[in-house]
Amino acid sequence: MVFNWLHMAILLFFGVGFLMAVAALLTPFFLSPRSGDPHMGTPYECGIDPITGAWMRFHINYYIYALLFLAFEVDVLYLFPVAVAYGESVGLSAFFKVFVFVFVLALALFFFQAKGVFKWPRKV
Repeated sequence: MVFNWLHMAILLFFGVGFLMAVAALLTPFFLSPRSGDPHMGTPYECGIDPITGAWMRFHINYYIYALLFLAFEVDVLYLFPVAVAYGESVGLSAFFKVFVFVFVLALALFFFQAKGVFKWPRKV
């Protein structure tokens, strides 16, 4: 392999990009003001000192709902570029492709419903 000016330009590009990333990560470390305040690590509760037990534990269902929301939100966001790409298509092929995508999303919702993911457990 012959090393020419294009290889040198690519290496220079990666080197400068790496240096810019390192500079972006290290600059705040050196320029940010330091504070010796003991309250710096405490949770903020409207300016009031936190009461004991300020760090609450949430039930796992909160996280499951959040993950399901993110998964379906991202899938629904795929419909916007599909609508633009198939906006001027002729025939039913685009319709069937989008229908299959939405049908699989609906099947996933029915699957989660059957598994009981959406049932909120009652506290006893």
